[in-house]
Amino acid sequence: MGSLLMKIADTVRVPAGSALAVDREQFAIQTSEAIAGHPNIELIREEVPSIPSEGIVIVASGPLTSGALSESIRAFCGSDHLYFYDAISPIVDAETIDYSKAYRASRYGKGDDDYINCPMNADEYGKFYDALITAEAVPIHEFEEPRYFESCLPIEELARRGRDTLRFGPMRPVGLVDPRSGRMPWAVVQLRQEDRMQSSYNIVGFQNHLKFADQRHVLRLIPGLENAEFLRLGQIHRNTYIHAPQVLTASMASRQEPRVFFAGQLAGTEGYIENIASGLVAGINAVQEFRNADPAIFPAECSIGALCRYISTPCAHFAPMNIHYGLLPAMNFAHRTPKAEKQRMLSDRALDALSHFAGVLQSCPA
Repeated sequence: MGSLLMKIADTVRVPAGSALAVDREQFAIQTSEAIAGHPNIELIREEVPSIPSEGIVIVASGPLTSGALSESIRAFCGSDHLYFYDAISPIVDAETIDYSKAYRASRYGKGDDDYINCPMNADEYGKFYDALITAEAVPIHEFEEPRYFESCLPIEELARRGRDTLRFGPMRPVGLVDPRSGRMPWAVVQLRQEDRMQSSYNIVGFQNHLKFADQRHVLRLIPGLENAEFLRLGQIHRNTYIHAPQVLTASMASRQEPRVFFAGQLAGTEGYIENIASGLVAGINAVQEFRNADPAIFPAECSIGALCRYISTPCAHFAPMNIHYGLLPAMNFAHRTPKAEKQRMLSDRALDALSHFAGVLQSCPA
């Protein structure tokens, strides 16, 4: 759909197997430069304490919306905000990784051995697990209730669900045979390149809410990280979002005032690309609103349309959502169609639907 942010992401991507990962600093710099230098954008660096009372508005203030604007949004929506606690993973200085104990590989051979893997045997895993579940966490404020995003749970929360939960989650060794032993380890910790200079690595899936001293102790029990220096330790942050099904339509416009749009994490689209997508939808429909044209509703068969449909469909228990195949309308598959073939067929259908939608949208009068 011609997204500027996706174009920038492609220019600053770093190896991450089949995933899209970027050099965060370069992505931020190039995005800032693109906005500041665009001839049709007037950039005003001032706080907006409330939703403007007139004109077309897109509210995309993110998970850390200021107190004043948050109160304005709550009043506009007519209901209290929901929230959960989102987590970030530690980052390791590449020079402090012991490469005699780690090896490069991508699960199932996807990518070009982009991940550094730290293997554990059963005894090493047991010591790590025991230290993790007894480590001290940062206390939650009395007035806050911890509601974690299920696909981004702190690692200590996952560990409490069972001794082997981590081995079937972020430490799953399947597809990561150790080339030195020729065997699959008991568990594996994966490190993903964080920047283009390969100077730092993110510990994949190790977001946590532990005190920093406890984090260092627990993480240095991982083979290969005994002497690791951490450029960033794991943290938890509050993530604010609206009850989108009560507030939004599939065009990202508010039900009560179509001139007001919401986008990004605040609207309940979870994930970088998902937030970019919801911003694109809001931007297109802000233009449609300005033209007094009908809203552009993306087809449900494509991922963007499916996500917009999810956040705008009433449900009893709403939570932010990533794009995944389960959001797409069902197809009639032949008996025992392989999963990969099902996903290919769903993807082909999505591309066809999106191509037709883009053609119709481009034919609209300027």
